[in-house]
Amino acid sequence: MNPVAQGSLANLRSRIAGIEDETELRRWSQHLASDPRAGARRLAEQCLRRAGKREAAQRHLSELLERREALRARGVARIAGVDEVGVGPLAGPVVAAAVILPDRVDLLGLNDSKRVRPAERRRLAAAEAMRRAVVELSASATPDHLLVDARRVPGVDVPQTAIVHGDASDASIAAASIVAKVYRDDLMTRLDTRYAGYGFAQHMGYGTERHLRALRELGPSPIHRRSYAPVAEAARA
Repeated sequence: MNPVAQGSLANLRSRIAGIEDETELRRWSQHLASDPRAGARRLAEQCLRRAGKREAAQRHLSELLERREALRARGVARIAGVDEVGVGPLAGPVVAAAVILPDRVDLLGLNDSKRVRPAERRRLAAAEAMRRAVVELSASATPDHLLVDARRVPGVDVPQTAIVHGDASDASIAAASIVAKVYRDDLMTRLDTRYAGYGFAQHMGYGTERHLRALRELGPSPIHRRSYAPVAEAARA
């Protein structure tokens, strides 16, 4: 039976809103396209666009999982993605995460959470945070292989692969990047109430004009990094 028959446009719009399956969306599009109402035909076009976006996202996710699936085909069971955030900001911690995705991954839209190019001395601090993340993960599920964004994790006895721009090309690293960013953003939001006036909840410690102005007016807080030039200058003022 045609599901469009006798349905009001409001009711059809409500029913379609909850559909996530691409095949079902295309089926609805076919039914709606034959409806004489202009509103129904617009809904048919919306269904086609949504189906196309989901199919593109599914292809992208499959591409992000290619390295993991190649390792699994070689018998590597637990593959952890490792990434960090917070190397560039003037304030707040570096946060790293290590993530082992489940066998079935249904995370359409998974992608990198940031793009950073830290200096070599800052990368040392980030590598230590990543080592700790791997050690913590090992307490519950020891990884058999690490996929790491653009570097190697020192001090861990686990085979690993460094992938340039890994947070944009590998699902496990992208997941770790997102976990780390969400955790750090939440932490900076909470620190904003402790150290009021700097705007940490808005810029997350990055060197925005508002942050630099507050730094000049208030001086550094305990969570500012004195090794960074703007902070050092504010401390001397």
